[in-house]
Amino acid sequence: FEVPGVVVKVEAAAGATAREGQLLVSLNDEAEQAQYRALQAAADLAKVTFRRAKEQMQSRIISQADYDSLEADLKAKEASAQALKAAAAKKRLAAPFAGRVGIIATSPGAYVTPGTAVVTLQQLDQVFVDFALPQRDMGRVKPGQKVALALDAYPGRTFTGRVTTVNPKVDGGTRNVQVEATFANPGQALVPGMFASVTIEEGAPASYLTLPQTAVTYNPYGSIVFLAVQGQGGLHAQQAFVTTGPTRGDQVAILKGLEPGAQVVTSGGMKLRNGTPIKVDNRVKPANDPSPAPQEQ
Repeated sequence: FEVPGVVVKVEAAAGATAREGQLLVSLNDEAEQAQYRALQAAADLAKVTFRRAKEQMQSRIISQADYDSLEADLKAKEASAQALKAAAAKKRLAAPFAGRVGIIATSPGAYVTPGTAVVTLQQLDQVFVDFALPQRDMGRVKPGQKVALALDAYPGRTFTGRVTTVNPKVDGGTRNVQVEATFANPGQALVPGMFASVTIEEGAPASYLTLPQTAVTYNPYGSIVFLAVQGQGGLHAQQAFVTTGPTRGDQVAILKGLEPGAQVVTSGGMKLRNGTPIKVDNRVKPANDPSPAPQEQ
């Protein structure tokens, strides 16, 4: 409420659905209603007086000054009545939108002050989910992308929605960007305040040619791998420039510069040059796990 007062009636029922404009809680407004009726009566009398003055003005019976004074008096009294009517309306709390009524936090006879929460109303036909992403992922998320939502409250069930807003500002403290997704909620299973796990779909899965990250040497001229090529006298190293892509765990994607089936040196590349004789020793296994986990020693 915007004004203080004593609760006289609670129209809403906890858990019920309220329609837009439905009265929820009323405060005692008897004094305001009485004053409004008095002011409205005065305004009605002023209207009759002004109507007579209008007829008299046409016959030049009253002066222009008297006519203007009566017109101003009518407008002032109508404004006073409307102001008190608006004040009385502030003692009635109506639903601003259709939704489900929450817990009623008041009862008839209770005195409430401005800003006191007396009832909650939630619109649950659709819900908004806010979450944060690191700034490095900002370019990968756009409005319209599908979002999957999982909650502990509903094991094995997934809710599907779409990204509606990506905040154009990065938080200076966390370096995260806020994202909002919208979910249809026909069964009203989702309610405000829930915690959830969010998965954003980036499209169809992509397949890449991958290598252990230890196989790639990076220098100012580009990314390099060494191939084991058969030549006179045995295997020797052959340098190849490659274009790398995303990494995952111990693996790095090779987008260009390498064909499937090529034999690649996976360790010791920093010591090699073009034509260096090499010997294959497969007893050395480079880290090549897409999802490595810490190991106890």
